[in-house]
Amino acid sequence: MDVIVKELLEQTIEATKAAGEVVMGFYRSSFDVTDKSPDNPVTDADFASDTLLKEKLRALLPEAGWLSEETADSPERLDKEFLWCVDPIDGTKEFIMGIPEFSIAVALVQHGKPVLAVIYNPDTRELYHAAQGEGFYFNGQRMTVSDRAELAGSSIDASRSERKRGEFAPFEAQMTVRTMGSVAYKLARVAAGQCDATWSRGPKWEWDVCAGVLLVQEAGGVAVDLSNRPITFNQPHPKVNGIIADNGHLHTQIVDALAPFGAARKEKELSY
Repeated sequence: MDVIVKELLEQTIEATKAAGEVVMGFYRSSFDVTDKSPDNPVTDADFASDTLLKEKLRALLPEAGWLSEETADSPERLDKEFLWCVDPIDGTKEFIMGIPEFSIAVALVQHGKPVLAVIYNPDTRELYHAAQGEGFYFNGQRMTVSDRAELAGSSIDASRSERKRGEFAPFEAQMTVRTMGSVAYKLARVAAGQCDATWSRGPKWEWDVCAGVLLVQEAGGVAVDLSNRPITFNQPHPKVNGIIADNGHLHTQIVDALAPFGAARKEKELSY
């Protein structure tokens, strides 16, 4: 890692932790909640985190584009070599419920691929970060994905809403399925070996998964879309065809297990 990238990573970690402090100022306290769309809430904390991250990250790399869940999108980002891809609070519903399973996710994308990533759970103070080619770190310690090679008995993190809909029911007899909020947090947990795999069969926004994809890859795992294809970021319509993230040893078994359930979603589901 060159000196510039190392410095940028350190500054990005500091900005993400500062956003975490802002978020914790609202957590389990009073804040306004509105619905952007059905079952898609946003709070004062989301906006406050977005404002801080936008200010700090844009100052670090002014030439980069910006894509965030809480900022109106602009096509100007498509012409940029670099892009900040940010989710100010991933797992807003858990944040509202007082469940410590939310995170702040920040990634720097270059030519469509994440090259720097930070995911931070400000309640548990779990800090996950990586830079391309430099490995994955959890709370400052270099770590890798789990070494489990058999899907039977493996530990799977599942979305609260997807599990409630029964999407994980076919797998619960064979695997240990655990409900966990925040897509980004689940991906980070795969990277750290805190679980063996996670997947989501519904479309995901780029900011949900961008940072986590790099973390999993740098930890030695696999993170692809539901069609088993690499994900390219900074697309005109920034939606991804679901996500599969695992330790690599389980990947083929998971792809085969999901195949009967029509893992690949129709293109219309990825539209706005």
